Amino acid sequence: MSEILETATPPKRKAKLVDDFEPSLILEGKHQLCAGCGEPAALRSTVEIIDELGLADRAIGVFGIGCYTSFSPVLDLEVLQALHGRAPSLATGLKRVQPDSIVFTIQGDGDMVNEGLQEVIHTAARGEPVTCVMLNNGVFGETGGHMTSTTVLGQRTKNTLEGRDPKQHGFPIRMAEMLAPLDGVAYVARGATNNAGNIFQLRKMLQSAFEVQRDGLGFSFVEILTMCPTGWFIQTGEAPDYLADKMASYHQPGIIKDAREGA
Repeated sequence: MSEILETATPPKRKAKLVDDFEPSLILEGKHQLCAGCGEPAALRSTVEIIDELGLADRAIGVFGIGCYTSFSPVLDLEVLQALHGRAPSLATGLKRVQPDSIVFTIQGDGDMVNEGLQEVIHTAARGEPVTCVMLNNGVFGETGGHMTSTTVLGQRTKNTLEGRDPKQHGFPIRMAEMLAPLDGVAYVARGATNNAGNIFQLRKMLQSAFEVQRDGLGFSFVEILTMCPTGWFIQTGEAPDYLADKMASYHQPGIIKDAREGA
């Protein structure tokens, strides 16, 4: 049975470090993202899985344009910066030039769906053996907090204060469901970062996606629902429940396609 420590007075024994929990592929330093943002957990999970699979020495990341771009200088990985929306095409070129590399993209929903939708669709349709990761919070966070093509109905942003109206703005695009039917796609999943259980499931999804690429089975895609309390006009502590109630009810987490099943 564990010892119960009295907390009303200072401890008699000094605290000691039981383990180093710093991710090996993230350099020391603080990120500049808002409190409550879900992107740090998504990015940490991604690089930790790369490390756990022993793929770090041949991994190359391609970043889009968004709040998450501030992470690219602090990763102990090869990283290239793409133009807005063009990360999948750059990833295609990298993989074809260096076929033994593990190439992954990091894009937000604004970058991937609004700015470069055709890039990821054609990359998936060709079955390029790369892994595309989309951080989806339904907000153009870096460029002002306005609506994206994945913003759910009723969701407030800085240019849709009354919430998304399908008659005026159209319906949200479900990226995972759009890509899954394409023949070149081997793996599609959607995870979330709003609680520990979902992050655990997300890590399993990322592992599968990188295993698919490692084994040369085709294109893999993981969509990650992330919190953005600043862009959602809510208190930081409300963001996990907001994600569950608003975003995840439309963009439902789960494994949507796994070509390895039944093989």
